[in-house]
Amino acid sequence: MVNGSSRTSSGLVPAGLAVIAVTYGLARYGFGLYLPQLRSEFGITSSTAGSIAAGSYLAYCLTALLAQRWVGRERPRAALWLAGGTAALGSAVVAAASSTVVLAVGVLVAGSGAGAATPALVAAVTATVRPAVESRAQAVVNSGTGAGVVAGGLLVLSMPGHWRWAWAGFAVLALAATRAADRRTAWPSAVRCEDAVRWEDAARCEDAARAPLRRLTRPLVAAVLGGAGGAGVWTFGRELLTGDGALSDGVTGLLWCALGAAGLAGGLSGDVVARAGLRRAWAGAVTVAAAAVLLLAAAPGSPVPAGLALAGFGFAFVVLSGVLLAWGAHRVPAAAPQAAAVLFVGLTVGQAAGALVLGAVADTAGTPASFAGAAGLLLVAATAAEPRSRHPALAPPGGSPRASEE
Repeated sequence: MVNGSSRTSSGLVPAGLAVIAVTYGLARYGFGLYLPQLRSEFGITSSTAGSIAAGSYLAYCLTALLAQRWVGRERPRAALWLAGGTAALGSAVVAAASSTVVLAVGVLVAGSGAGAATPALVAAVTATVRPAVESRAQAVVNSGTGAGVVAGGLLVLSMPGHWRWAWAGFAVLALAATRAADRRTAWPSAVRCEDAVRWEDAARCEDAARAPLRRLTRPLVAAVLGGAGGAGVWTFGRELLTGDGALSDGVTGLLWCALGAAGLAGGLSGDVVARAGLRRAWAGAVTVAAAAVLLLAAAPGSPVPAGLALAGFGFAFVVLSGVLLAWGAHRVPAAAPQAAAVLFVGLTVGQAAGALVLGAVADTAGTPASFAGAAGLLLVAATAAEPRSRHPALAPPGGSPRASEE
């Protein structure tokens, strides 16, 4: 690595968290947050909103695949700027949108930036942070989604109706956060195969770097199902609260903050995986998310139950995405950034399909019915957890390996 100072290492974690906050929590999930205002402004239906969200998710996949190639070819810094640049450009287009078509293009480009953020930051943390605390650092950076969601909720509270100014602010924040993370990363001059963890020979290491898909089948299926089930809250959650629940913008803004704040606690996912194991951590996260979705569908007009539901979902969703990071790194340790990109593409493909299907269900049977379907998908995702017989023991941060009980 270029340098390994503690100052650089400690500064990268908050800077990386800020990049995830703006690319995921604001530029990507901001569409769902501002959907009630956007529907009023442009007259879009639930099906149209689902299609726009799905397009954004698919654009994310393309950017993630491109970033995966760049990281694999020793260009993680370019991937980081691809993330921040597309998030900024798309947010600026949304802020200036004069028609549904322009809005859709802006949402598509803005949402694509997050696809490059994850593999770029996984590579940045790996290159910069000490191995003893890397797992925890990766989880904390990943929890930035929650910080972005909190910021979005606060914007709704402080600037009700001024969604164009909010999206303009997203563009500025995307560039500032990306610059900060770039300056605090000890970018490697080369990605060395011998740096891989727990590989017995270079041939196995290079094979893992070339073809991670072969070892990622089970977590990839889990990611697709989890993404499809999570799409309901991210795309239509606030619409459910303001529509079926008849809650005010102020109340829903506060509830969205609860979702984001709980997501920040999802930064503990590294410790959860180390202590509970991948199988239990995954199954537990998606089960909690499913219960939260059902509770939200049952009581969208009651602030306390709705707040508990959103908090539970926010925590569970960030944990499950953190589990995917650990799962990919555990299956393919020589190519952790590429594995992260593959699994997050799977998560997003699921979100795209979920947004389309749930949007259609909402138009025909109502939003609560679509949320019931989303909960069912999350429960199915729990069955894709790592089998007991194949799960290796994990070591908690700074501790010794725990006995394998999975």
